[in-house]
Amino acid sequence: MSAKMEVLIITGMSGAGKTVAVHSVEDLGYFVIDNMIPSLVSKFINVMEESHQYNKVAMVIDSRARGFYDQLGGTIADLRERHDLHVNVIFLDATDERLVSRYKETRRSHPLSLHGTVLQGIRKERQLMNGLKSRSDVVIDTTTLTPHNLKVRIADYFGEGAGSNFYIEVMSFGFKYGLPLDADVVMDVRFLPNPFYVPALKHLTGNDTAVQEYVMNNPTAQNFYRHFLQLLKSTLPGYIHEGKSSLTIAIGCTGGQHRSVTIANRVATALKKNHYTVNVHHRDIGKAQ
Repeated sequence: MSAKMEVLIITGMSGAGKTVAVHSVEDLGYFVIDNMIPSLVSKFINVMEESHQYNKVAMVIDSRARGFYDQLGGTIADLRERHDLHVNVIFLDATDERLVSRYKETRRSHPLSLHGTVLQGIRKERQLMNGLKSRSDVVIDTTTLTPHNLKVRIADYFGEGAGSNFYIEVMSFGFKYGLPLDADVVMDVRFLPNPFYVPALKHLTGNDTAVQEYVMNNPTAQNFYRHFLQLLKSTLPGYIHEGKSSLTIAIGCTGGQHRSVTIANRVATALKKNHYTVNVHHRDIGKAQ
């Protein structure tokens, strides 16, 4: 018997953190649709099941649906009756005062305020959603939560624990081609002996054994690698604890061909052995020296 599809419906008060929730469940592997019309929910789930590509889907359904919103209760009830689905409804809430403050900070109008005030729109929405809140599986009050705190809370409920999907990208690059813009950690290894000046190694890369041996047989390289790896091992749990879903470690040398590639490969291999999910990417390998 095939596993049930995980279906998560995200709803709640406008301004209570649904955007953060969307990003959080995406990090947990959900395929997410924002502003779904309730009458289309079942058709969408059927399409996703037939594709055999996704086993976790999430939909944001809130007061923006307006005329369709009264269908949501019945739609959820129908989904709960299906034996092929595991359905959860998460309702995000906050105090009226905090919601008003957030709308003032963003200078956006409330979807139900029309020509009234933000507070009037919030009160209309709260009345509209009162029944749904009581039938939700998880209710989170975000009044005092930071985006990070909300992300961790959602991961606790719908992931395998916060940080369980932590992903590491190890990248080699050449400084002559510019710093990677998306790097979280940058390490410069231009102080190591350069195989570029060895004729037999010049046209090889750090993916070749001869280059790897030349770089790593040097005591300075060995000492550096040992300390750098220990630094990463000691700091990675901190990134996970702070709610990071991914980390890019960029290691650079002059041209991104030899030293950085060698070290990047070794770091990636070592982190994989420590049970991290790791991908290694050599940004500038093959570029003209």
